[in-house]
Amino acid sequence: MFLLNRIDSHNGSDMSYRYQRLCAKDVQTLKQLLNVFGEAFGDMDAYQSAVPRDAYLRSLLAKPHFIALVAIASDKVVGGLAAYVLDKFEQERREIYIYDLAVQKQHRRKGIARRLINELRHIARDRGIYVIYVQADRVDDAAIALYESLGTREDVLHFDIEP
Repeated sequence: MFLLNRIDSHNGSDMSYRYQRLCAKDVQTLKQLLNVFGEAFGDMDAYQSAVPRDAYLRSLLAKPHFIALVAIASDKVVGGLAAYVLDKFEQERREIYIYDLAVQKQHRRKGIARRLINELRHIARDRGIYVIYVQADRVDDAAIALYESLGTREDVLHFDIEP
């Protein structure tokens, strides 16, 4: 299980990976994760054109409702996830939404995404979280297969509404 700054490791097929939950002092690591997301999602503009100031990221990492986990190989972030804890209003409970999850292409199929989600599950259990949920694009067969192996599929529609 991840504690605030505990580092854990496992070996992929031919590489050793370290896993870490980020805290307020890990701003540079979070910036590396933003780059991984941009590359993996093919959207560098969204993840690199307006990277927040260090003070903003430090403040975000210090908040209990934001969770960032990373996988590191050779001192570089190769994957990770960003999640939010949401307080519910209909009952006294909380859930976690995995906002982003990605692994660099050359490090995929080595159990990294599954390991990150399983570590998030430990955090969720420790916090008494009701459920963890995540979205997947209909064309992302690998993500869908991973998520189906870990949980129950809900077919819902997602809408972006302009403010």
